[in-house]
Amino acid sequence: MSIPSATIRASVAVCLVSLAVAAAGGCSHPLFQKPPASTAVNLTPPPGVAVPAATLPQATVATPLPSYADIDGRQLQTQLARNQDENQLLKDEITVLREQLASTSNQLAAARFPPGGAASAWALPNTARAGGLFPPAAAPALQGGGAPAFVAGMPPSPAANTPAAMHAAMTQLALPGVEMRFDGNVVRLELPADRLFDSGGASLLPGGSALLTQVSGEVDRVFPKHFIGIEGHVDTEPLGQSPWASPHQLTAARAATVFDFLTTRTPLQQGQLFLVAHGSNHPVVSNASAAGRTRNRRMELVIYPERIGSDAEPVPE
Repeated sequence: MSIPSATIRASVAVCLVSLAVAAAGGCSHPLFQKPPASTAVNLTPPPGVAVPAATLPQATVATPLPSYADIDGRQLQTQLARNQDENQLLKDEITVLREQLASTSNQLAAARFPPGGAASAWALPNTARAGGLFPPAAAPALQGGGAPAFVAGMPPSPAANTPAAMHAAMTQLALPGVEMRFDGNVVRLELPADRLFDSGGASLLPGGSALLTQVSGEVDRVFPKHFIGIEGHVDTEPLGQSPWASPHQLTAARAATVFDFLTTRTPLQQGQLFLVAHGSNHPVVSNASAAGRTRNRRMELVIYPERIGSDAEPVPE
């Protein structure tokens, strides 16, 4: 079948018109050419031009630190109380270590200077702290720091007053309810201040007078004419409305009250006694509890192995 020539001529004419239009108007995508490959756009600015803020990496927002204002006050109080208890325990341990060191020093001194030896000496134990009132013969024996000191020319302690003999004699004291302990070469009797004095004062209670009478009788029976230190102690609680300006003044007044009672109402004599006011400096237990504070409020009668006598110091009549 033959195509009419008129149809062929019409098709050729249409193609020629299309080519002419394309040549005249331009065409970005020729009909018979592949489109070019896409090129990545470079967003890096030229030198000297600031980088757009939108293209900068986002900074990580830091988590705010906790503030003390957000912590419960009760937690802070609990932590503070715990720290105070730990500090007090450390102080108590230091006190015990000092007493152990003092005891060891005394034992070493006793071994180096045996009674009756060539280096005879009379020693005042270091448990008598400086700052109190001491008998005239004993005062020169004190040195700074509480170290044991010796005074030449004084008579030695009798063999019966060795630490072993003092400890054995302590067991003969019939004082129920009174705390007793052997400390180095001295005997310590703890008399509760609450049984002796009214609260915050230095006046003896009736029960306190009876207690001092009982204790002094036993001490004079077992340790006749021994030197005795009257040492006052209190706890760390504030004095409040007390007339005393400091714990040391209170303990000094209480020690003086005990001294006056013992020298006027008991067989003990002034030449045997001296006073020490410790305030709250030497607790035996922690002050963190009510029971501990009660025990720390005390008067201690400290019995030394040395005795007064005609060769050491005249006994007042």
